[in-house]
Amino acid sequence: MNTEELKTFIFLSKVKNFTLAAEQLFIAQSTVTNRISELEKEVGKKLFTRGSKTVKLTEAGEIFLRYAERILELQSTSIEEMNALSSHSRKFSIGAINATYEIYVKPLVDECLKNNTITSIKVMLGHSLDLIQQLQDNMLDMVFSAIPLKRLGYACDVYDVDRVALVCKKGMNAYPDGVTKEQLSKLPYLMCDFTLSEAGVFIRSLFPKNHIFRLDVDNSSKLLPYLENGLGYSFLPYKLVKDKLESGDLEEVALKDFTAPNVTTYLIYRQEYDVKRFLENKFDE
Repeated sequence: MNTEELKTFIFLSKVKNFTLAAEQLFIAQSTVTNRISELEKEVGKKLFTRGSKTVKLTEAGEIFLRYAERILELQSTSIEEMNALSSHSRKFSIGAINATYEIYVKPLVDECLKNNTITSIKVMLGHSLDLIQQLQDNMLDMVFSAIPLKRLGYACDVYDVDRVALVCKKGMNAYPDGVTKEQLSKLPYLMCDFTLSEAGVFIRSLFPKNHIFRLDVDNSSKLLPYLENGLGYSFLPYKLVKDKLESGDLEEVALKDFTAPNVTTYLIYRQEYDVKRFLENKFDE
């Protein structure tokens, strides 16, 4: 299989139509057909089921799609890394979920960029499981994750433990003496998905199954403007909102009959990787 076959396969899986794929890729429809046929011969499985006007991935196609995307990502990353060597003596590739980027990674990146010109930094933001997979594919050097990895050959350190705070706009707290679990479930809650972390599971458990939140995003920092405008309440890492609490833009809501769990950030990297060089700003060694 070659790169063009993989690109065509991925594109066809999105548009689900041979004619449309050919038009948008600026190639003949027969070329699209031939590339998919060659790919199916090589993998030994049908990748699409054909309808009268559309196509749909088979079960084998769904599995192969994940690997095809990773193959192209690996190719792109390897080219970027080789090109970086020509102008930078050090290169760091970091994965982080959004909350950890704002709290932990950005200050490290800022310090690195301020203090030297020999280092190249690539930051990938995403969900913990996706970032851990990219680490195992050698696309990332280290990952700041909300969930741990227990696998031979990898180090998984507890980087920090923070608490989650229930916050809202200053002066908009309907429960100044504290909110109960029952009252919380009826508030206009703005949901930030902490995914598989203990805190995420706990927060989801406070609301009825299939509860419709007023707002549901997977980027905690994106909630701040809505909270500052008085549009609801949300649990967020305390260190993410500390400045807003101290400035009076937000206030913390006390919890009366329950406590919230802490949120743990893990730093995951290959055991042989010199992670201290980045963390301790030793960029000139």
